[in-house]
Formats: sequence, structure tokens, C-alpha cells
Amino acid sequence: MARGSDKTPARARRRRAHKAAHRLRTGMRRSAVDYFRGDGSDWIAFAALLLTVPLLAGATVVWPEWCPPEALVLPLVAGGLLLRPASLLGLYAVTATALVLETALIDARRSAPDPVTPGSILVVAGVALIGLLIAQFRSRVGVPWRRGGTMLFDLRERIRAQSALPSLPRGWHQEMSLRPAGGQSFSGDFVVAARTGPEGRTLEVVLTDVSGKGMDAASRSLLLSGAFGGLLGSLPPHSFLPAANGYLLRQDWDEGFATSVHLVLDLDTGDFELLSAGHLPGVQLNAGTGCWHQIAGEGPLLGVYDGAEFFPAKGTLRRGDVLMLFTDGLVERSDRDLSEGIDRLTGEADRYVTTGFRGAAWHLIEAVAKDVNDDRALLLISRE
Repeated sequence: MARGSDKTPARARRRRAHKAAHRLRTGMRRSAVDYFRGDGSDWIAFAALLLTVPLLAGATVVWPEWCPPEALVLPLVAGGLLLRPASLLGLYAVTATALVLETALIDARRSAPDPVTPGSILVVAGVALIGLLIAQFRSRVGVPWRRGGTMLFDLRERIRAQSALPSLPRGWHQEMSLRPAGGQSFSGDFVVAARTGPEGRTLEVVLTDVSGKGMDAASRSLLLSGAFGGLLGSLPPHSFLPAANGYLLRQDWDEGFATSVHLVLDLDTGDFELLSAGHLPGVQLNAGTGCWHQIAGEGPLLGVYDGAEFFPAKGTLRRGDVLMLFTDGLVERSDRDLSEGIDRLTGEADRYVTTGFRGAAWHLIEAVAKDVNDDRALLLISRE
């Protein structure tokens, strides 16, 4: 009995120690995650930078040739990125004190030249001002630098995932290529798509071009892509563009219009309707004749006036037919007519008639509008 009673307290102590260690690991992990996300305290960075200031000041006094007074801008730059404005002001006070002490200590050493010149003080003060402005901007936005890049990366991946086209049954091929202006990661063009109807036998795709381009249109494009993705499939096909038009009007943007084309394709019969809101016409390849012809619905721009009506154009994709939808950045130029740009696109597409259109979307943008400083998007659907 005595031995059992001796073992019980030992086991209890081990369990308590194990729980304490587990709580410590969990707390440290949570603190590390919060700090990376920008939700945690900045005291670790603040303490580290405070220790850096006297080290640099001492090095300046002992080895002025290797560590000039301007070296104090290093913790100031790091503080502008890492610290909140209140902590940054504390770092500035310590740095100013270090500069004063450097001057006093070097003046006491008559044999050494004085490296702390008015220019050195102005450099440190200028960097401090810039760092404070950066810290205040980050505080106002509410996105610390540690989280800002991660958030933008996650945002870009979510946009790409939302633009992914659903898989189609055997006998159908689809692909989409999107090129933002200036090689950026965000675009004013976007695509949302879904399989709707009984057993998902209907493909609905919406290609939208928001006014503006690149980063200027990216925020509005992001908001609209989320809203359009929620509307698509939740409303009857003919109600989508009127609902999208009402949504844009409620935003009351200064530059709030957009063009959009809505494809509703029956995957069993190949019959489709193309509804357009001021968008460019689509082009269809008739495999029987080998000719391309334009298909255009009728309707005004989105976000211009309430009560707009949209009238569809109808067609059928037969075996070997191809349908291409695109934005104006792909075919429109200031020095040529729009029809010339469409003719050039279809002329390049003719090269893929005999070999098939797999992988053609990316190559068509490369051939037709590789170096254009505008957003470009191309959607291609073929019935094999």
C-alpha cells in the first residue's frame, strides 16, 4: 500500500508537469501566430530594437570609421515596419538620447574627429519621420506588414479559385486565360461559372470587364466577383443581369459601370443563350463551314440606369464547334477598328482548327495582345 501511495503523487506531479508544458507550448504557438498575423503585442520587437540602439551607439564611439552615426537609421527603419506608433515614439526617444550621448562622448575624446555632424542628425531625423508616417498608415489601414503580404497572396489565390471553371462531361472542352495589365496579379476582368439546373446539366459562365484596369479596378472587381458568384445559380438565367445591374447601382461608385456577358449552355443538346450587358460579341466557329460568325445579345452597360432589359442571342454548339468570349483588351486598339481586332483573333484561332483547341487560350493572347497595357481575358468552349 505504501508503495502505491508513493507512486500516486509522483504520477500526479508528472501529469501536472505535462499539462503545464502543454499549456506553455500552446501559449507560445498562439502568441507566435498572433504576432505573425499582426494581432499580438509588439513588445518583443520593441525590446530587441531598444537593445540595438545602445550597441550601435557604443560601436560609433569606439569604431567611428566602421560604424557611423547614420547606422542608427537601421533600427528606425525596422521600427517603422514592426512597431505601432506609440512604441515607435519610445524608440525615437531612445535613439535621440543615443545621438546626444555619442556627441558628448566623442567631444570628450579630443583626439578623435567628431563624426556626429548636422548632416548625420538630419539623416536620422528624416528616416524617423518616414518611419512614423509608415507606422501611422499601417495603423489606419489595420494591416501590419507581417500580415499584409500574406493577405494579398491569399486574396489572389481566392480570386483564382473563384474563377476556376467547373469540370464538364465527356465531349466538352473549356479553358480560360486572364492577363492583368502591366503583369500585375489583380485584374479588372473576372470570370464566375457554375453548373446549374437538374443534375448540373447547364453551364452558366459570366465574363465581366470592370471599368478601369489593373490595380485601379481590382478592388471593385473583387467585390463584384464575390457578389456575382453568389447570384449565379441562385436566380433564373434571365434574372441574373438585372440583379447584377441593381447591385452595381446600389454601390453608387463614381466609376461604377461594367460590361458583362452571360452564357447559358445546355450540355446535353449544345443549345445556348448569350445575354450581354454592353459587352463585345462572342464569336462561334461553325465546323461545317469553317467560318466564324459573331453572336451578340442586346443590353446596356451594368450600373448605368435602373430597369435595364437584356435580350439574349441564341445558338447551338454542334460537334466540332467552338465559342470564344473575350474582353476589349484583347481586340480593341486606338489605332484600328474593333472588327479588325476580332478578325485578327479569329485568324489566329484558325491555326488550331486541325490540331484542336486544347491550350489555345493562353497562346491566342500571346499572339494577339501580348504586350498590351490592358486587362485581357479569353474564354473558350468547344464541343469535341
